[in-house]
Amino acid sequence: MGIGRDKEHKRRATGGKRIAIRKKRKYNMGRPAAMTKIGEKRVHAVRCRGGNLKYRAMRLDTGNFSWGSEVSTSRTRVLDVVYNASNNELVRTKTLVKGAIILIDASPYKTWYQNHYGVEIGKKKNAKASKETDEAKKSHHVLRKLKNRQATRTLDQRLDDQFAGGRLLACITSRPGQTGRVDGYILEGKELEFYQKQLQHKKKKH
Repeated sequence: MGIGRDKEHKRRATGGKRIAIRKKRKYNMGRPAAMTKIGEKRVHAVRCRGGNLKYRAMRLDTGNFSWGSEVSTSRTRVLDVVYNASNNELVRTKTLVKGAIILIDASPYKTWYQNHYGVEIGKKKNAKASKETDEAKKSHHVLRKLKNRQATRTLDQRLDDQFAGGRLLACITSRPGQTGRVDGYILEGKELEFYQKQLQHKKKKH
């Protein structure tokens, strides 16, 4: 018996039994879930209806994640799965699915921010700045450009705290079991606040 996506075997909304008028058909076929895990990249190509290909990711460890407010995207490492609204089992088994909240490496974004604004973010409070040495190497044109960029620069305190820890909360928007990729965006603003509260609530329970 294969996996089916049909409604023939389901009861009606009223609870009555539905009599099947046909057997299973190939166009109603389903396949087992990919259950993509964190690890060295391993992707299988699956031949589908019409000769199309789906890319079933079995293991993935990197992806492209966009920083919406800064309009910047970087390829970075996926470190951990921390929250999933649909199923806690997917958190325990560290399964990568669309909509999962994960931890990613903050290093590429830190480097980009420093190059773009000339400001080092996510510094520990005790760490001393080496600003003089950096500015000495830059031309007047570059310093003027950085100054103009800094005039409109804003950084959420919650994000800065995350940068200090070297890990960022992000949400997966791609479908790893269909496209063979794990891409998404960094959580910011109200969304970040909401998920941080959820994670704190989860910690208190255990």
